[in-house]
Amino acid sequence: MTIDAAVKENLRKRIIKAKDDLEQKNGKSLKDLLREKDLRMADAAQLKIPDRVPVTIQTNVFAVKYAGLPLSTMYYDHNAYRMASLLTALEMDADTGGIGLFANSGTILELLDSRTAAWPGGSLPPDTPYQFIEGEYMKQDEYDIFLNDPSDFALRYYLPRVYGLLAPLPKLPPFKDAIGGFGIQGLAAIFASPEFRKIGDVLIKVNEEQQRLNREQEEFSNEMMELGFPPEYIGAGGFGSSIMRGMTGSGGGVPVGGAPFDTISDFLRGMRGTMLDMYQCPDKLLAACDMLLEWRMARARPFSPDVNGNPPRLFIALHRGSDGFMSVKDFEKFYWPTLKTAMMKTIELGCILSPFFEGIWDQRLEYLLDFPKGKMVFHCELTDVFRAKEIIGNRMCIQGGVPPTILQAGTPEEVDAHCKELIEVVGKGGGLILGPGSASDYARPENVKAMVEAARKYGQYK
Repeated sequence: MTIDAAVKENLRKRIIKAKDDLEQKNGKSLKDLLREKDLRMADAAQLKIPDRVPVTIQTNVFAVKYAGLPLSTMYYDHNAYRMASLLTALEMDADTGGIGLFANSGTILELLDSRTAAWPGGSLPPDTPYQFIEGEYMKQDEYDIFLNDPSDFALRYYLPRVYGLLAPLPKLPPFKDAIGGFGIQGLAAIFASPEFRKIGDVLIKVNEEQQRLNREQEEFSNEMMELGFPPEYIGAGGFGSSIMRGMTGSGGGVPVGGAPFDTISDFLRGMRGTMLDMYQCPDKLLAACDMLLEWRMARARPFSPDVNGNPPRLFIALHRGSDGFMSVKDFEKFYWPTLKTAMMKTIELGCILSPFFEGIWDQRLEYLLDFPKGKMVFHCELTDVFRAKEIIGNRMCIQGGVPPTILQAGTPEEVDAHCKELIEVVGKGGGLILGPGSASDYARPENVKAMVEAARKYGQYK
């Protein structure tokens, strides 16, 4: 499933040319461009007024399509995927290199026999997009098991259900019984069995692949920085670049994370199960949210600012809290309390949060006024971006605003006009990071270029 050597050589030549073109176009060294772009992003995120409105792109699927590669490249040929991402960043020339994380390996997914994913080149055709397979991996009558002994639940219930490789794990006795009970001798007999030896052998291969992936990620992150592109997010959840760690000093921190409700809905009960739980066993659902928050608060660690005093920007995705998923009453009961605490704590740890507010948050915007000024970026997907500017624009930066529909089906002229309006209204007085509202996987390259150029044409602050 690897890409032909001739195709990679062509990509390499295009990258070299694009790098030379970039330097000539900007008339600055790549190092100067890196500092300039990073400062622009940092200033906008903190409601300072940068030299102009920064603009971001997304790579991922868009990058492999732009380079003419199948989507399976992202899972089975990370070197080619890396080259596609570098080429896309250079030829689009936005203020970040997009999100180019090697989060997935088809080899690892195959080895683990993942039941929560369908991916191109594996369980799907090479050009069919990745799909997350949601399910009730915790049954409603198992809340007490989860709440009373979460480690045992994770080991003997959850993991065997989401990874076929780990199907034998329910044969293990509860580990608490080892205290004065069956002892290590009983465990030794189980672990020595052929099926458990197979698990060990496969996990060695998984670790080897993950270590290779980590090295690939490190090299990619460093190379992107060397080409003058700061990451959109830094610190935890962002690039692992040694250059960025040296530049920011932000390593070592651990955030609290996103909404506990989302964790339960996404990974344990599924959307259907969680929505039923809100009415059939609300107390247990709330207890589970509280327990997840307690764990995350206990492990959280502070972050350090960069050499210019700027805090790291951290990404989190918010899935089930939008207007279409639950009423305001239920939002206030199930979703908001633990999420607000988690986000406040992460801000206190020295971060700027950049949550992706999935869906429409028109009815939720006023809740965001509780957060300190200049400490959060509102990444807008389908929320009325102009209303968001009116309500929270003096409290937090707004990112996005360019619908994927116009990037995919519109014309460069339509993109230009839309971005001009965004810059004039939402960007007034600072506080705008122009970019796609959500995934721009199948955007027309000429439209992405029009978006980037619009920031340069209309985004200058005087």
